[in-house]
Amino acid sequence: MFTGIIQSVGRVRGIERRGGDVRLSIATGDLDLSDVQLGDSIAVAGCCLTAVALDDGGFAADVSNESLSLTTLGGLKDGDAVNLEKALRLADRLGGHLVSGHVDGVGRVVSVTRDARSQRWTFEVPADLARYIAHKGSITIDGTSLTVNEVEGTRFGVNLIPHTVEHTTFAHRRSGDAVNLEVDVVARYVERLLGTGESGGIDAEFLRRHGFA
Repeated sequence: MFTGIIQSVGRVRGIERRGGDVRLSIATGDLDLSDVQLGDSIAVAGCCLTAVALDDGGFAADVSNESLSLTTLGGLKDGDAVNLEKALRLADRLGGHLVSGHVDGVGRVVSVTRDARSQRWTFEVPADLARYIAHKGSITIDGTSLTVNEVEGTRFGVNLIPHTVEHTTFAHRRSGDAVNLEVDVVARYVERLLGTGESGGIDAEFLRRHGFA
């Protein structure tokens, strides 16, 4: 698990094709790897990857065809910037929200406009993900935990303060760019509870039957 609080911006330093999938090498910049061991998880652009090699300057991870095709990892090039976060420890502060590192889909930047010192960003999301995005709910974009400001159809907006822009890959993003999306896991469980189970789901009849309406 992760928190969506980006710890460093790294750079792609190598992409090795291996029998159809990829070994991705990441230079981690100022991210402290002293407590990372082989097999540990690191979120790269919001994607949970397993460290299979470590050195003083970074790590390598194998990326499956599934991940390459369903995330932005398949479009990375040498030198590209990526958000990095080490896996959450039980004693850590939960500064963002619970993030699994399992990307739900790829969205696109629609627009970026200034709002005083902040920026308002609008994104387009796949229709099957739009129902999980709620006003003032949580969303993870390229591994960054953000609060949804507004929702309209398959588009939603967020507000980014200068610190967030400067310390993540949002500094490199432009209109039209693809981004990894992970919806709030709570929304998925709520949908499951509402739609299945012995009760046949929670609806108006269910609430009346149990004295809630």
